[in-house]
Amino acid sequence: MNPIFNDIKQQAFQRADCCKPRKEIIRFQNVTREYGSGDHILKAADDMSFSIGEGEFVVILGPSGAGKSTLLNLLGGMDFATSGEIFVDGENIVGLSDDKLTEYRATHVGFIFQFYNLIPTLTALENVALTKKIVKSPIEAREVLALVGLADHAGQFPAQLSGGEQQRVSIARAVAKNPTMLLCDEPTGALDSETGVVVLEMLQTMSRKHGRTVIIVTHNAALAEAADRVVRIKNGKIREIIENPAPKAVSEVNW
Repeated sequence: MNPIFNDIKQQAFQRADCCKPRKEIIRFQNVTREYGSGDHILKAADDMSFSIGEGEFVVILGPSGAGKSTLLNLLGGMDFATSGEIFVDGENIVGLSDDKLTEYRATHVGFIFQFYNLIPTLTALENVALTKKIVKSPIEAREVLALVGLADHAGQFPAQLSGGEQQRVSIARAVAKNPTMLLCDEPTGALDSETGVVVLEMLQTMSRKHGRTVIIVTHNAALAEAADRVVRIKNGKIREIIENPAPKAVSEVNW
């Protein structure tokens, strides 16, 4: 068993400990992202400031066009801030070179998207094992598939899996990188509601039991009840930040 994964398990915390102070892992400081020039400037992110603690289960809420995906792209190193600072584990990623950003994305970020982006000609196991080509110390692919309940599906191709199973493979692939955080952009958008709850439970488990910082962009306000922290965005601005002292389990939310 991978010793890194053992360490993650040993750092697990229970819901009863959810209110204890956590190490700050992410901080946005006056972050702005502008597009266009002259009189035609769009501020997709407008002076955003907030912080996230290690191991938190965070929900970013807002209507379409609010700036949710821009925030996620900035944090994931896929877009560039016009001004401000973004600290991840103490390092300011604003202004990093392309090579450093590539390294940052590989080592710190696990991406989970609405559509699963699995390679159709590779099995579930092979899709997860691709992380070996990206990072130096990945978690073993079979171990992570077992973690998401797919140990018996390792040899199946994406077309042989349900939508929920494919999304669980994509979660396993992201976790296998052993990243600092999981960034999820509408991860249940292509799933029926029942399957979506299963996937969200799995993501919450990654936070609760395995110490992952999980950040979910969604328009589904019900998920806020299960979050440690809710960041509400509108027109590129942070409108409200709510810290939930007693978040519900995903299964307890009235969907």
